[in-house]
Amino acid sequence: MELESNTNQKANGDVASNGGSDSKESSVERELNGEIEAVELNGGPSNGHNHIKKPLPVGDGHDGRIKRKAKRLIQRQNSGSGSGTSATSLTNGVATAGGGVLPSIASTTVSSLANGILPSGTGYVVPHRRWKNSRRSRNLTRGRGLPKKGGAGGKGVWGLPGSEALAEVYEDENDPNYDSEVNDRNVELREVITELTPEEFFKLAEPIVLEYYEHGDTHEVAVSFDEILQSPLREYITSILVEIAMDHKDSQREMTSVLISDLYGRVITGKDIEKGFNMVLANLPDLILDTPEAPVMLGNFMARAIADDCMPPKFVSRPEEHQQMNEYAEQALRRADALLHKQVWAHLDNVWGMGGPLRPVKTITKQMTLLLKEYLSSRDVAEAQRCLRALEVPHYHHELVYEAVVMTLESLSQTTEEAMCELLKSLDLTCLVLPAGMEQGFMRVFDDMADIVLDVPLAYIILDRFVERCNRAGFLTDKIINNVPSRGRKRFVSEGDGGHVKPATLPMRD
Repeated sequence: MELESNTNQKANGDVASNGGSDSKESSVERELNGEIEAVELNGGPSNGHNHIKKPLPVGDGHDGRIKRKAKRLIQRQNSGSGSGTSATSLTNGVATAGGGVLPSIASTTVSSLANGILPSGTGYVVPHRRWKNSRRSRNLTRGRGLPKKGGAGGKGVWGLPGSEALAEVYEDENDPNYDSEVNDRNVELREVITELTPEEFFKLAEPIVLEYYEHGDTHEVAVSFDEILQSPLREYITSILVEIAMDHKDSQREMTSVLISDLYGRVITGKDIEKGFNMVLANLPDLILDTPEAPVMLGNFMARAIADDCMPPKFVSRPEEHQQMNEYAEQALRRADALLHKQVWAHLDNVWGMGGPLRPVKTITKQMTLLLKEYLSSRDVAEAQRCLRALEVPHYHHELVYEAVVMTLESLSQTTEEAMCELLKSLDLTCLVLPAGMEQGFMRVFDDMADIVLDVPLAYIILDRFVERCNRAGFLTDKIINNVPSRGRKRFVSEGDGGHVKPATLPMRD
């Protein structure tokens, strides 16, 4: 079927007059409307007439392909030029004036497009070869200018960033390293909370207790135990606290008793405390190797716990209820029972004594004076050092130096001077008394010489001799030696002694 080109041009003029935007129409629409002269498909003139012959159909599949191509081309051109710029609109492949579609000619339009001819009397054949050779993208689902496959395509590339985490790794069952249990896809992962062993719990609890000895906050200890504690391990808390406290001083043992009392009812129960003490009673044969006084200490702990209402008194009053008692356990129970037999349990609040910083200054001074007197009678330097450590007042050691020097001045004996010099030298060598404490003790004596000389008239002479002896021992600093006081005027002749000259040295009493 052929159509005259002049008819096509006439129809094109009508459409152009309705739209009024010839310059904005695409080249394909202008070609369809007849503004561009078509050329015969074979490349030559066709009998002197300006028209194109429709290529012969090649089956139903060929007709459908032509129809789809025409539809895609017209939709692409209309989307590029805008919806309002062209007077001709296509809906479902049908060209109508004013953007409308006539339902009555829908079937005719479809059949005409299938044959490659525009409907509505335009009489123009669709140029299939121009559509076929077009370089425009035929994929309308992707945006313009986007990389292919999101930048993950091509050879020799790493792929899309993050795709390695989502990609499934192919696993060959014939691989010698293939593990069917690990590579099984039907695996359900569940959270498993491992139970702590008593040894692991001791390693976790020991830093908490040692830190408590530094800050003394029982609430912080309770919170820390709640984080790591499991119900089967509650009975181990008391045994851990007591065993750690046995390796420390009385002040730390007092803090341990306070901690057990504060944890009672919040972290541990009375039954847990009883089980903990039973563990320590059974472990006494091993503890006594490192701490010979372990039975006495354990008895003090049990008596203090009963006085704090953490467990009933029958725990120590009925030793037959305990199974497999050893001799050390019986000794600890007898110690606790003896402390509880008194009518008033108020004394158990000080069963560990009062800590160094908590005791009055006068009490510490009396204990230091008693320490020096016992040393002068026994000359046991090691015992004096042990007693000084037991006082737990390293910041107050200058008082010991002061009392030692004053006692030397008041004794008027060279034997006392030698003993005190030996004691101070040993304290300096063992660093029990620091150089700062030594200086402070001597400087306090120098400042009080005006009062001391009223009771001891020869105090200046004895002080000079004692400082010289200590200087030869090598534990005095230059500051002490340079600040030794002396009398302002030394008299050799008295006004009322008849002109007799006094000796340069005075005889000393032994």
